[in-house]
Amino acid sequence: MKFLSPIFCALLLLPFLPALCQDTFSIVAVDSVTGEVGSAGASCISAANLEQFFPNDDPDFLGDLLPGRGAINTQASYFALNQQNANDRLAGGDTPQQVVDWLAANDAQGNAGIRQYGVVSLQDGHASAAAFTGVNCLDWKGHRVGANYSIQGNILLGPEILDSMEARFLNAQGCLSEKLMAALQGAKVPGADTRCLNNGTSAMFAFLKVARPGDDPADPFLRIFVSYDPLGIEPIDSLQALFNTTNHCVSSVEENQKELEFLVSPNPSAGKVVVQYPFTVGTCRLDVFDVQGKKVASWPAISPGETIKLPSKGLHLLQLTDRKGRTGVKKIDFK
Repeated sequence: MKFLSPIFCALLLLPFLPALCQDTFSIVAVDSVTGEVGSAGASCISAANLEQFFPNDDPDFLGDLLPGRGAINTQASYFALNQQNANDRLAGGDTPQQVVDWLAANDAQGNAGIRQYGVVSLQDGHASAAAFTGVNCLDWKGHRVGANYSIQGNILLGPEILDSMEARFLNAQGCLSEKLMAALQGAKVPGADTRCLNNGTSAMFAFLKVARPGDDPADPFLRIFVSYDPLGIEPIDSLQALFNTTNHCVSSVEENQKELEFLVSPNPSAGKVVVQYPFTVGTCRLDVFDVQGKKVASWPAISPGETIKLPSKGLHLLQLTDRKGRTGVKKIDFK
C-alpha cells in the first residue's frame, strides 16, 4: 500500500490542490459469499496532473483494500494521513460506522468538513457499510449506503449520478467485479464530474480493483485503471474494454474450496434445478445465496439428489457444506 511522502502532503495545503482532489464518484463493496472486497471510482484529474501532483501513485490510490476484511475510499480534499488512519481503524476491528465517526472527530488537519469517505467490511461473514460527506464538500455532494456497499461523490452533476450507480450495482448480474463495473457505467454521463463537462466525458481517470481473501493488499487479483489528458476519451469505456479482457469472475470460493463435488442441471434454469450428489451426503447442508451475498434458502441435502426451486431470477450460488466445514460451490443462472 502506498502513502504520500510528508513533503507531498504539505503540497496538499496549496490552494489549488483541493480542487484537483475534490471531484470524485466512487463505490466500495464486499461479497459475503466469496469474501471478495472491491473499490472502483473515477475523477476529473488529467494524466498530466496525476503525474505532477501524485507522482508516486497510480490512479487507484483513493481506494484501499483490506483482503478478507473490507475496503475504504478516501476522497474530496484527500489527505494521506486520514486514509492511513481509516485503514488502521478498520484493520483494528472497527465497524465502518465507527471508522467514519472516528475520522470525523479526528481529522488529521482538523477540517473534516472537506472530506468524504466510503467504508465497507466483512465480520464473521456479515457485511456492513457506512459513509461520511463533509458539510463543506462542494455541491452536488452525497452518498448512498446499502448492506454491502457505499457509493459517494462530490461536485457532481446531481443526485441522479449516485442513484444511477446504485441502481446499476444492485441490478447487475454476476460477481462483485461485474457489479462494480456496472456501477461505474451508471455514472457515464458527460459532466458527471462537472469539471469534465467541457471535455464531453464523465471523468479523466477511472479504476477498479477487487481482492480475494489472502491477497496481498498491494497486489489484488484484479486491478485495472486508465487515465487520459483531456482529449474527449471516455475513461469508463476504456476501463470496460480492459475489464472485458480479464478473467475476473473466477471466485476464491470456487477456486479454493472444491472438496465437495456435486452436479446441478439445467444451467441456465427456468426456475427448478436438479441437484445430484455423487456420494452419500450424510449431514450435509445446501445453502442458496443471491448475487448480494444474502442467504435466501437452506435445507439438509438428501442423497442421491433432489429437485430445488430457486427463489428469484438472477445469478445464485449453491453451496454444499458438510459437518467438517468442507464446501463445494456451483453457480446457477435463473433466467
